Amino acid sequence: MTGTLSHDWRRGPAETAADILLEIQAVLIRPEEPFTFTSGRLSPVYVDCRKIISFPRARRRLMAMGADQLAALAGSEAFDMVAGGETAGIPFAAWMADALDLPMLYVRKKPKGFGRNARIEGEVRDGARVLLVEDLATDGGSKLSFIDAIREAGMEVAHCFVVFHYGVFPQSVTSLKERGVDLHGLCTWWDVLAVAERRGYTADQLDEVRSFLADPEAWDARNRTVSA
Repeated sequence: MTGTLSHDWRRGPAETAADILLEIQAVLIRPEEPFTFTSGRLSPVYVDCRKIISFPRARRRLMAMGADQLAALAGSEAFDMVAGGETAGIPFAAWMADALDLPMLYVRKKPKGFGRNARIEGEVRDGARVLLVEDLATDGGSKLSFIDAIREAGMEVAHCFVVFHYGVFPQSVTSLKERGVDLHGLCTWWDVLAVAERRGYTADQLDEVRSFLADPEAWDARNRTVSA
């Protein structure tokens, strides 16, 4: 269940971001009717950051917090451009570019196959320091191709920002770190759980989420057996 909870801006930005995502149902908790990921894995939770595009006040607040976080962690003049990955990252990159007052690019998953056969759209600037922006990070795998494309175009990338970081799969951080990229996220599932308790989710629901977070594969196997 989702009760109403006015945003308490005295809380830290991570819990504030989590509260916003729960309010607009960009984060869903449903252990009694598990979601199925594209990998086939069952999950009691689902994150749909695309919902943010329909809530302008929420997205402005999230982007402002993201800009503040990046300034604190990377520096106020750390970036020359912002890039979003096709397709989910494009609106988030546009909003972040606006928040940081920087030019924007977007990176295709594959070359478009005609014309310039480009993977990167926008004005490519040799040596530019690019911030890669995406909606969320699970295992971090999809980010690697975008990072390679940016570097192959002669630009630099050392930071990736996401609104939501699952915080469950260690490779989401390590795989990027091995490529020399730091991953920054506004909030994780642990922040969501802290807020969800105050939003009226039951102890049983949250215990199921914690069980999933502790061992996603075991949770999948157990609930697949139950539902069979």
